[in-house]
Amino acid sequence: MDILSLLGIIIAFAALLGGNFLEGGALQSLVNIPAALIVFGGTIGAALLQTPMMTLQRSLHLFSWVFKPPAVSFSGQIKQIAQWAAIARRSGLLGLEQTAEKESNLFAKKALNLLIDGADTQSIRRILEADITLDEQRDINAARVYAGMGGYAPTIGIIGAVMGLIYVMRNLADPSQLGSGIAIAFVATIYGVAFANLLLLPIANKLILYVNQQSQLKELIIEGVLYIAEGENPKSVEMKLSGYL
Repeated sequence: MDILSLLGIIIAFAALLGGNFLEGGALQSLVNIPAALIVFGGTIGAALLQTPMMTLQRSLHLFSWVFKPPAVSFSGQIKQIAQWAAIARRSGLLGLEQTAEKESNLFAKKALNLLIDGADTQSIRRILEADITLDEQRDINAARVYAGMGGYAPTIGIIGAVMGLIYVMRNLADPSQLGSGIAIAFVATIYGVAFANLLLLPIANKLILYVNQQSQLKELIIEGVLYIAEGENPKSVEMKLSGYL
């Protein structure tokens, strides 16, 4: 589990609630059901409207990366590629067949199979780089769902504020009705800005960083497989790939 993500959320909301407490405000003053319905419901609705189903499903899958990021070990991958090079040097490219069958990383499995099938280096690079581009664009589009929600939330918070002020203006003659309208106006703005800047935008940025890491790891695999195809020895392969560390 990514402790930094959990710690960041705790610190952000502790600062918000702590600042409210130091200003003399009560927790109840920040709880407003109509404002929450306007901001959270409106933001989710706007996100559903703009997002295709496949992208939405992928964005829900990527959300788990915030607390449980995908395993990325450049040093471990380099050592594994060096092992592939050793097998290829000892038993030939066909000696990698058993390794490819046991490989759990689908991208690495495809790279090994292309290598075993005798594809030339240009074809291997072209095919695998196309996969990287498509996967990266799919995942970045999914991460941008949260960035889009982060853009909508403050604006919808302002809409909630305007709705609250309209309610206030309609009830100027009845002072007992003014409090709830003013509460909606200000709390809706807080919800929108806090939801965007303390959760949605940081989530989007973090997911994009993880997507970039995944792409770099795949590029490492491409380079390693091409070195093996060119007959490089394991030590040379490991040294040339060390720049990814």
